[in-house]
Amino acid sequence: SSYQHDAMRLVYATDASVYQEKPVAVAIPKNTTDLQKLIGFANQTQTTLITRAAGTSLAGQVVGSGLVVDISKYFTEIIEVNQTEKWVRVQPGVIRNDLNAYLKPYGLLFGPETSTASRAMIGGMIGNNSCGLHSIVWGDVRSNLLEIKALLSDGSEVVFSPLTPSGGIMISSSESIPLSEELDGSQCDFKSKIYQSISKLLQNPDNQSEIRSHFPKKEITRRNTGYALDALLNSAPFGGLGALNLCQLIAGSEGTLCIVTEAKLKLMDLPPPEVALVNVHCGTMRESLMANLVALKHNCYASELMDDVVLSFTDDNVEQTKNRTFVEGNPKTILMVEFFADTPDILKQITDRFIADLQSQNLGYAYPILRNEETTKAWELRKSALGLLSNQKGDFQPANLIEDCAVSPEDLPDYIDEIEAMLQSYNLNYSITAHAGAGELHVIPIMNLRTSEGRVLFRQILAETAVIVKKYKGSFSGEHGDGRLRGEFLPFMVGNRNYELFKEIKAIFDPKGIFNRGKITDTPPMNEFLRVEADQVAPQISTIFDFTAQEGILRLAEKCSGSGDCRKTEITGGTMCPSYMATRQEKDSTRARANILRHYYSPPAPDGGVSKATPLVTWGAKKLGGKMGDSVKDILDLCLSCKGCKAECPSSVDVGKMKAEFMQSYYDQNGVPLRSKLIGNYSKMMRLASVAPWAYNFVFKNASLRRLANKLVGFHPDRTMPLIGSFAPKEGNRSKKPSFGGKGAVFLFLDEFTKYNDGDIAHKLVLLLQRLDYEITIPKHSESGRAYLSKGMVRDAQKIATENVLKFKDLITDDTPLIGIEPSAILTFRDEYIDLVPPELKEDARQIAKNCFLFEEWFAREIDRKNIKKTQFTDQKRLIKLHGHCHQKALSSLTPSKKALSLPANYEVQLIPSGCCGMAGSFGYEVEHYDLSMQIGELVLFPTVRKQAADTIIAAAGTSCRHQIKDGTARIAQHPIEILYEALV
Repeated sequence: SSYQHDAMRLVYATDASVYQEKPVAVAIPKNTTDLQKLIGFANQTQTTLITRAAGTSLAGQVVGSGLVVDISKYFTEIIEVNQTEKWVRVQPGVIRNDLNAYLKPYGLLFGPETSTASRAMIGGMIGNNSCGLHSIVWGDVRSNLLEIKALLSDGSEVVFSPLTPSGGIMISSSESIPLSEELDGSQCDFKSKIYQSISKLLQNPDNQSEIRSHFPKKEITRRNTGYALDALLNSAPFGGLGALNLCQLIAGSEGTLCIVTEAKLKLMDLPPPEVALVNVHCGTMRESLMANLVALKHNCYASELMDDVVLSFTDDNVEQTKNRTFVEGNPKTILMVEFFADTPDILKQITDRFIADLQSQNLGYAYPILRNEETTKAWELRKSALGLLSNQKGDFQPANLIEDCAVSPEDLPDYIDEIEAMLQSYNLNYSITAHAGAGELHVIPIMNLRTSEGRVLFRQILAETAVIVKKYKGSFSGEHGDGRLRGEFLPFMVGNRNYELFKEIKAIFDPKGIFNRGKITDTPPMNEFLRVEADQVAPQISTIFDFTAQEGILRLAEKCSGSGDCRKTEITGGTMCPSYMATRQEKDSTRARANILRHYYSPPAPDGGVSKATPLVTWGAKKLGGKMGDSVKDILDLCLSCKGCKAECPSSVDVGKMKAEFMQSYYDQNGVPLRSKLIGNYSKMMRLASVAPWAYNFVFKNASLRRLANKLVGFHPDRTMPLIGSFAPKEGNRSKKPSFGGKGAVFLFLDEFTKYNDGDIAHKLVLLLQRLDYEITIPKHSESGRAYLSKGMVRDAQKIATENVLKFKDLITDDTPLIGIEPSAILTFRDEYIDLVPPELKEDARQIAKNCFLFEEWFAREIDRKNIKKTQFTDQKRLIKLHGHCHQKALSSLTPSKKALSLPANYEVQLIPSGCCGMAGSFGYEVEHYDLSMQIGELVLFPTVRKQAADTIIAAAGTSCRHQIKDGTARIAQHPIEILYEALV
């Protein structure tokens, strides 16, 4: 429908920049032939094609009113590896980190990397000439790009590779290109004309003089200002030493010259095995920049900076709190300096010399060192800077504005002094991070772009920055590109004549402007087409969940910076986002869902939104029903509510919570479907079935009857159903705090899934704790409400949350904790309940949350308190493969589970590197989601389980996870309670 098409266009209306513009359409080509058809269409209609990979650009490179061409789904083949010559040939949709995982067995590595390397694709990295944190040693994409295959603006397929001059022709290993032909010669094809035109342009002495005079000085390695004409001048035809390779021009051209379909990349040997990261804690910014110069003299591999502003946002972020344990005191900055060596001893000598040199110059006050795998946490912390900064409250938010300017490292202290003085003159807060070793610091001012004054200041800050950068002969863009952010200032930065050369280059390759028009050259004003409208009052949206901490549901959606951390793959690992991992489609990413909700809840643009990306519905109508609501619902449909985004998104954009809120509003307008009612009322259904469990189990043990019953309610016929299990221990009426007996007392939250389907697990828990000398009480209480939450029936869940908080508020303390068996149920106390209960119960809910535990968390705590000992368990040798529940990974950790299961002396526990199992409550049962559910399981979980020996124990705390493992592999997974009970002696 038109609404669905509109929703898809809105999903592609932004990238990771501040810009937003609705494309005319979105195409997802499968092959080169499709691309050629799109080029033909563009030529006929004067449409411009915006080639897009992961969409993580910060300068608006893939935002525009043209036709977005998403190559990320199908152009993902690693075509050929040559281990001897050290190169690889890939399609542009290959992800950088996934490529290196593939290359690791060959002992090879593709060096350039960005902070987005877990999702950044080779095509986008070529477009921006990406560098990354090791660029001072491993170089940028331009220096590692050997050859490309591309489609030109006439649809012809060409290969650009190194050429050397010989008389009147340029020769490669496979072809020669005549230079003597007239430009309009009948025998001169488009590729030859390109070479001839560029040769004519660059052989002009005046042009050469202009380029050499006005481009950034040669010492600056990060240079992405306009088209790389200075790089071409270094080739033999123009007086240089190297071969002419137009790949150098394509790198950094932002998709404005051609469409890359293949790339041949130079590889390097894997770095030495031992790595150390020296974290130099400094009291001032200038001190850290002086320390950076010392680091460079010691031949470091990376020298990255992180300031106290970024660190201040790590305390409240679930994931990054775990990564900042190396921080000592309250440094103004931390300079993260990395070294590699072949042995630990050599590495220690290197770091000792470096630290001694710093101390001799009174640089730094602490130098904690992370080694090998430990360094990953620190790098993840540094890379999350932009997302963390998006956690600012209020209208002032981080602006990618002067984050990509590069100067020589020697100039960096003075340059930053001037930048800071300029920002302070406007009373702006800011953060400074990133690539000190390469002379490029990401300076991110915190600005209010919601006002007209803020937008004027937005441009003014960049204009003043341009003056400072030019003073130091720096590069206005180091690796993030000019796009529509910096393009406007290129005439000032490189001079009018060089800018005219840029326009000539564009015209040579793309005379009709069909490739990403309006980027680098002829860009619109840099403070137009922004995500947020100026001078608008944000709507007050009534919600059932309390979104106060996030300043409302709209502001929570707006926190998505577009950085694309949610576009992970099973190779990268993590939980967020399981459906995207399976489908690899942007519309199924967490980013897309946050974007569609942002559009939906935003007020309309004052101009009517003819060209800008405006909401699907006029806010004044307050109408969630009809086709408009359906299109939002469609985008949200494959969200499994796994909670991965709550933890793994640097901005903690909890899409599961927003989806539930939206669905409740949608139901208010459209009614609740029968299947959703059945699922939401799971506890009631199971209570009814438990009256005659033999009849229920008879139906669902019989394949034919089960298939028929499943079809009747909209479940997939091949999905088995949970049976009524042996009954759990009965709930008591005791409401007083129990007297302490033995080692202590606990309350058990008997969730609805355990109560009706996994009662034997609860029974074993009671026996286990009694044997370990604990007192356990099972008070009467309501169900968890998880089933209601999973289907967006938030009002029903709210009633249950209130009932349970009232029940437990006078019972649960540090001495008498509440423990749970099913992660998704017990963790509602820690997550949703706090935002569901009325204000007068909120503090009670928080207190309960502090003292409620997954069984494994509580058990690990008791191990630490030495109340539970190895001697109480078997010493038999067993291997356990542990799959973690999504909510457990998002809201807790698998560390307690591993600790608990490792208590028996010879139990070895290995984590299965799986994300979501794919079941996600009712999701995997539903007929339209069954195939995707199994596809998610097949990414990592199922293959890993199938490889295990018969005597390997498969462990999974989630009832849905165990069911999915059984259906997908025919293996029976056990709850950690069962494993520990059976290990008792």
